[in-house]
Amino acid sequence: MPQGKIIRALSGFYYIESSHQVYQTRARGVFRKRGQSPLVGDIVDFTSDTLEEGVLEKIHPRKNALVRPPVSNVDIGVVVMSAVEPDFSTHLVDRFLVYLEGMEIQPVLLITKVDLLTEEQLQRLEAVKKKYQEVGYEVWYSSEVKDHQSEFLASYKGKLVVFLGQSGVGKSTMLNQLIPQLNQETREISSALGRGKHTTRQVSLHEVEEVWIADTPGFSTVDFIGVEKEDLPHLFPEFEEYSTHCKFRECSHQHEPQCGVQEAVKEGKIWQERYDHYQDFYEEISQRKPIYQRKK
Repeated sequence: MPQGKIIRALSGFYYIESSHQVYQTRARGVFRKRGQSPLVGDIVDFTSDTLEEGVLEKIHPRKNALVRPPVSNVDIGVVVMSAVEPDFSTHLVDRFLVYLEGMEIQPVLLITKVDLLTEEQLQRLEAVKKKYQEVGYEVWYSSEVKDHQSEFLASYKGKLVVFLGQSGVGKSTMLNQLIPQLNQETREISSALGRGKHTTRQVSLHEVEEVWIADTPGFSTVDFIGVEKEDLPHLFPEFEEYSTHCKFRECSHQHEPQCGVQEAVKEGKIWQERYDHYQDFYEEISQRKPIYQRKK
């Protein structure tokens, strides 16, 4: 039975790429009975006599699955943030980074609209860029991607890449550059809302230089449903080195004595701003109301 990847889902049809051919299929009714829904990015088994009439038979286990956008088996998450309009926010960046770390997706930070900055603003952004690079994150300006697209994509060959970020940050423009055939509309930011309007309506995968890129609807923020407060310290990679010096194994890195992370913050080895965001997120998760699921 042939195997392939779902690259598009539309009106009950699932389009599966296999051996450089795309097959139009419908899913077996058994998935609905099991409460399963195939996702773009799923690795599946299917049968097909023609390119237009196939049947999706089996969904292979997923390594992850995003809700917004609905894509599975994601390898790389490119967090797109604008330097201005809307203004760059390290707090929002860190929300996205924690979200991706929690899904075991490698984060990459891409900053747009850098050309709109004054020299002083650019210097401040350069300092922030260096801080994220010191943590271990890859950081690109959109102008760098434009001039070195093949270099940008080279390390992601064979990977599934998702672009995430606020509406209005230029994500559709970025995707149009990488995938010219998209011809997505781009719109100016709504001055009333202070954020852009959604211009992408469905999720599809596009192969560019052996990289699968998802064109995805932009959204303004992420929540931490599924992340427990005990998990949070492990989603800040720079904590790992210093947490080995903590007196308590389950240290929250906040109020405990002899905490290696707090000491590293005091010594300037951990970025204070990131640590402040960690405390904000920890409090948010701690105050989260439990979600009860109704029995079926």
